[in-house]
Amino acid sequence: MHGTAPRFWSVKTFTYESLNNIARLINGLSALLLTILPGKANILEGVQGWELRPTFHGPRCPRWMENGVSSFNRFIHELSVDSDTSSIDYSSAEDDLDGIYPTSPSSHGSRISRTSPCINHDWHWTDWMAYIFSWILLPARFLLGIPFLLFRRGSRASSDPGSPRPRNFHSFMKVHTSKDHVVRRTTDRRRGVIEDLHLAIEIFIEAIFDKFHKAVHCVLSPSAAFGIIVRWFSSPSAGVTDIDDDVLNASVPTATLGDNDPAPRERNLTLHHALNTDARTCQDVITELGYPYEAVHVITADGYVLLLERIPRRDAREAVYLQHGIMDSSMGWVSNGVVGSPAFAAFDQGYDVFLGNFRGLVSREHVDKNISSRQYWRYSLNEHGTEDIPAMIEKIHEVKTAELKISQPDEETNDEQPYTLCAISHSLGGAAMLMYVITCRIEEKPHRLSRLVLLSPAGFHDDTIFVFIVAEYLFLLLAPFLAFFVPAFYIPTRFFRMLLNKLARDFHNYPAVGGLVQTLVSYGFGGDSSNWVGVLALPHYNMNDMPGLSLRVCHHLAQIKRTRKFRMYDYGSTSANMEVYGSPELLDLGEYYSHIDIPVDLVAGRKDQVIRPSMIKKHYKLMKDAGVDVSYNEFEYAHLDFTFSHHEELLAYVMSRLLLVEPALKRQSSQKALKLKKEG
Repeated sequence: MHGTAPRFWSVKTFTYESLNNIARLINGLSALLLTILPGKANILEGVQGWELRPTFHGPRCPRWMENGVSSFNRFIHELSVDSDTSSIDYSSAEDDLDGIYPTSPSSHGSRISRTSPCINHDWHWTDWMAYIFSWILLPARFLLGIPFLLFRRGSRASSDPGSPRPRNFHSFMKVHTSKDHVVRRTTDRRRGVIEDLHLAIEIFIEAIFDKFHKAVHCVLSPSAAFGIIVRWFSSPSAGVTDIDDDVLNASVPTATLGDNDPAPRERNLTLHHALNTDARTCQDVITELGYPYEAVHVITADGYVLLLERIPRRDAREAVYLQHGIMDSSMGWVSNGVVGSPAFAAFDQGYDVFLGNFRGLVSREHVDKNISSRQYWRYSLNEHGTEDIPAMIEKIHEVKTAELKISQPDEETNDEQPYTLCAISHSLGGAAMLMYVITCRIEEKPHRLSRLVLLSPAGFHDDTIFVFIVAEYLFLLLAPFLAFFVPAFYIPTRFFRMLLNKLARDFHNYPAVGGLVQTLVSYGFGGDSSNWVGVLALPHYNMNDMPGLSLRVCHHLAQIKRTRKFRMYDYGSTSANMEVYGSPELLDLGEYYSHIDIPVDLVAGRKDQVIRPSMIKKHYKLMKDAGVDVSYNEFEYAHLDFTFSHHEELLAYVMSRLLLVEPALKRQSSQKALKLKKEG
């Protein structure tokens, strides 16, 4: 019976080592290529674990991502296999990091289960003799087994039919194993493709050997085989169905610390969501770090449903509104955790923090639930600046005004706006914010902002890299044709979004491979050294949803680059422009910078190749010539470093600019004094 055990573990060891060797080979070749690529040989300096001995340790993502739920099919937790760590020979004290990244409880059990079978199934010569005699005595075993089977069936029939029938040992062990893994699965880390592949191979091998083991058991134990056949015909409703129901609805004893009666209580859990990736939201990140959270759904004038998220200070008279850039979400403002994220830094300084999200999700949130993909993605930068931002800022005004009247009724709130609101925007969000302020001033509407901090804002793209030059001509030439087939750019299926999420994790597990991908992407963006691989690992790129990029937004940016002017979207004909704008001439926003009546702080990155410092200086020059109160500063950052990377100097600078805004009560007092002075 135990003859298959050594072969089973030999096959598992062989496949495990083969997969590990392939991973080492890929990692080694990647490291070799990195040494050959010009100017990138030092990319692995200081990266932990870049040696040609990769281990399945936790990827070096933002700290709050380390405790993510496993992305592998939760069916894995029904089996007593885990490959969370590689063999002991490849581990080192440097890779353990037990004090910082504690291993999951299943890791230790995995090591024991991987080594113990080699001891338990080390066959002695007596085992071989017993194995041979079992075949010789097979006919006798068969004849003696028939009376025993009949006796067992008779004793079972004579037992009390009303008493509960005990489940077989296999069912009990399977349920117990399921419970054990359900209890500890919350500490498992999200896995990448390599680890998933390794676990899938282990499951496949175990399933094959399990079937083979049962077949051999039936051959060597005819009485057992005969009993199984009899049970099949006598109780068709029992067996596998009962076992599956028990496993899928396992009851787990739980207790809450601090209860008056801390006795464990049964809590039913259900295993579901196969192949679930780390799909935590901005809400999960904020609440896990102990901050308050509030979500406000905003409906734009054209029916798009936006998510305005908030870290609330309801009695604060100073608020800050953060708006993300292209292919990003509010997750970017909290991605560095408590230390290093602009959203948390502003909240800690006493601000009421609002995080805006543009339209453009794969889930297509709209009041019209039956809206087609082509209709949903039919928007340009115009809609970001004239629909999305106005709707969110008006909602902020509505919420803040109502809350301050309730929380501070004794204070003077005769002013139309009893609070100050500053905006921090990145990339495309900066261009949309400028469009919003200028169009509000032209239409003589209040924009409700007190200061703008624009981090590498879009708007001018004359000086750009070769990739964007090629993209400009492609979009200008093919946009009318592509609009019928490709309304937006995003990963279309849940499977490929899941695959991207897992591959990004593998790039962290294997630093040489991740470094090579990072280098190639950096070359594609003209040498921009942003953490491109790290951004792909953020959970807003998950199998259920992700930010997309509208074709019209790309076409609009191509128009801006071609004309060298920050203009509204050109619909392609005089009649179409006349219908939308009421004029055949497009509004040149750069010519209306004189309408900006609030201070503006422009920040550029010297390593930014997506929006180069020369383009930020063009904004600065036009604003300075128009008499705007504007400042300009540069940092040694790439394009994504403004949100994703942790830089204390940037946070200190941004917070210092926000502190320049006059408090709301002081502003009201000065305005009242000025009014009385004029009347006197």
